[in-house]
Amino acid sequence: MNIIILAAGMGKRMQSALPKVLHPLAGKPLLSHVIDTARALSPSRLCVIYGHGGEMVPQLLAADDLHFARQDPQLGTGHAVMQGMHLLNDAEPSLILYGDVPLTSLHTLQKLIAIAGQDKLAVLTIDMADPTGYGRIVREDGAIRRIVEQKDATDLEQAIREVNTGIMVAPTGQLRAWLAGLSNQNAQGEYYLTDIVAAAVRDGVAVVASQPAAVWETLGVNSKVQLAELERITQGNIAHALLEHGVTLADPARIDVRGELQCGRDVAIDVGCVFEGQVKLDDGVIIGAHCVIKNAHIARGAQIKPFCHIDDATVGADSQIGPYARLRPGTALGQDVHIGNFVEIKNSQIGDHSKANHLAYVGDSTVGSRVNIGAGTITCNYDGANKFRTVIEDDAFIGSDTQLVAPVTVGRGATIGAGTTVTRDAPAGKLTVSRARQMTIEGWSRPVKIKKD
Repeated sequence: MNIIILAAGMGKRMQSALPKVLHPLAGKPLLSHVIDTARALSPSRLCVIYGHGGEMVPQLLAADDLHFARQDPQLGTGHAVMQGMHLLNDAEPSLILYGDVPLTSLHTLQKLIAIAGQDKLAVLTIDMADPTGYGRIVREDGAIRRIVEQKDATDLEQAIREVNTGIMVAPTGQLRAWLAGLSNQNAQGEYYLTDIVAAAVRDGVAVVASQPAAVWETLGVNSKVQLAELERITQGNIAHALLEHGVTLADPARIDVRGELQCGRDVAIDVGCVFEGQVKLDDGVIIGAHCVIKNAHIARGAQIKPFCHIDDATVGADSQIGPYARLRPGTALGQDVHIGNFVEIKNSQIGDHSKANHLAYVGDSTVGSRVNIGAGTITCNYDGANKFRTVIEDDAFIGSDTQLVAPVTVGRGATIGAGTTVTRDAPAGKLTVSRARQMTIEGWSRPVKIKKD
């Protein structure tokens, strides 16, 4: 079948230069949600009608299976569909979706497609207690006869509670003829797609309706308020799915997943956590409160304590991270690694059973197993122009307040005394120290504050 997605709206109420359909919901553009659902239907043609924002939409979302057509000027939904008709196959029915209606489920669309068959016009409708702003479904003897927009409806028609969502399936050849006959003689001076319903009735084509499982499947975004409302609905759905999968959530209302979160068995997540991109939590992982984790793999039994930031990193099994630790891109930790409070790791590999428990920076480094990195240690990896690498071999002990000036290697089993600045390779199995001789100055007095008159 053909699928055509209308995504040309300006979205004035968004108060933004960004095209409405590119505003993020759960970490990806509104339009991307619709495209992903459309792809799940395996269409033969998938077309996007864009307009507001110029070429930004096709530039950001270009893909081999997407065809783009521009609507300029924007003269209504019927006019929008016209812009893509040359891309469609008349022998197949066409499903019409909207780039700012991101939560319609695959099951709902499959039901609509099934009742449409090859020769019916199928409309997705909902019943609303307050239908203000929606086109009303006008029936006679139970059969759909037409759709009337709010601004064109009589008082009697405005009382109708069954409304049009805009999503429909139509036989493409007849859709082409119906669009050609549209008129813009209405309150908004636009070509309404909804007018094809009356045209189908006139031509003897059956008009049928289906409804979704939940009203939120059909909600669109026209303002930041509505975007925020859909974000909460989406996050609630994600939280519910995680709970059903067996994940323990301290508060389902206080988790944000902006991408894909995979969880094993007996995973527990405390409040205020944000997961971005692709995140995998293996069995028994515990995530403390207010962590931000992006594109990361946390292995079995690891514990991430509160207020940690993990970005493009892997954490080995049974490791303990934080609180207040930061793992930056390129970090790979082995098994049973301890990274403590106010420790930052960047583009570094740290072997099994090693630890940096306090106030350290490890960047561009290869650290072996069973290494102790003392408080205040930093790897000096940047000379102002280039980055260099530090190597710390197995069983080394790095004393507190040590500076390792890369490129440098600390040999296996070496000990670096506290306060040392290492500028040359430290040999294996030996103590390396560099510090000034301690002195006591006799007769020295601490300055006192001068009193002002």
